[in-house]
Amino acid sequence: MRYKLLGRSGLRVSELALGTMTFGSEWGWGADHETSKQIFDAFANAGGNFIDTANRYTEGTSEKYVGEFIKADRDHFVLATKYTLFDKQSDPNFSGNHRKNMMRSVETSLERLDTEYIDLLWVHAWDGFTPVDEILRGLDDLVSSGMVHYIGISDTPAWIISQANTIADFRGWNRFVALQVEYSLIQRTVERDLLPMATAFDMAVTPWGALAGGALTGKYLRGEAGRVVEKSIRRSERSNTIAQVVVDVAARMGVTPAQVAYNWTHRNPNTPPVVIPIIGARMLEQVQDTLGCLNFTIPAEEMTLLQEASAFDIGFPHDFLSNPPTRAIIHGGTFDQIDNHRA
Repeated sequence: MRYKLLGRSGLRVSELALGTMTFGSEWGWGADHETSKQIFDAFANAGGNFIDTANRYTEGTSEKYVGEFIKADRDHFVLATKYTLFDKQSDPNFSGNHRKNMMRSVETSLERLDTEYIDLLWVHAWDGFTPVDEILRGLDDLVSSGMVHYIGISDTPAWIISQANTIADFRGWNRFVALQVEYSLIQRTVERDLLPMATAFDMAVTPWGALAGGALTGKYLRGEAGRVVEKSIRRSERSNTIAQVVVDVAARMGVTPAQVAYNWTHRNPNTPPVVIPIIGARMLEQVQDTLGCLNFTIPAEEMTLLQEASAFDIGFPHDFLSNPPTRAIIHGGTFDQIDNHRA
């Protein structure tokens, strides 16, 4: 296990993060306490120090388990949790990005985690209501108080994050140092705006869903039902085609499809410099298998097959601006003569 700097910060985190949405059986498909501890120990023994949880995961059990597991060596582990999602149904102030829910949620998370501070607090998702400056000021107050060390943002449009970090820079507030998004061979649309934005702002990216709900392991090709039965992006004809390519590449390389999927997300040349996939598991064998994704490099020819199979429409204005006739007009026919170190 190697370590990376978390975006524009000095914080050192392992090159994989352990996602703990599976810690707890309240949702009917997670791991019990003993299995959760085995998964945690396997990750920690491999050198992993970056742990990701959230207030909603398994009705709070995930935070309780994580807090218990890291307590003996709290300062070693980089603990990330999230706020935004509801803690109480039917009460509008027990969810959202606003300051009242932020402070209440963080205090509750600290109690469940049995710790005095959170290393990285994520805004879990954009609520569409709360002004950006209200969120930033609240988060800055949490950092100033010592309850939170760094802040990140998840599942939010690129223009909002860009606005937020620009405001933070001009007002002297703490800025978002990390971005969490869904990213996999099946879901590459974040390459349009979110990943280039992360590069521009020197934000680390922690992808979730690298296995696309298990689709990239080939389980749907084998006829397994999975937790998501309805037709979706993960169950489409395109997704099945991509999954088959992953399975075939893995067979030729002598590794597992899951290892190929995680390796691609971790080392895809189209991503920002710092990409830290979030790995998840319900069984010890799964996390042990996943950790093997660090032990190889996908050959160029196999990488080309994966890239071509998962190609997507980059959309306007990106396709327009990258079109050779457009470039010829913009640059007067000199585009190919210019060495762009920022490309």
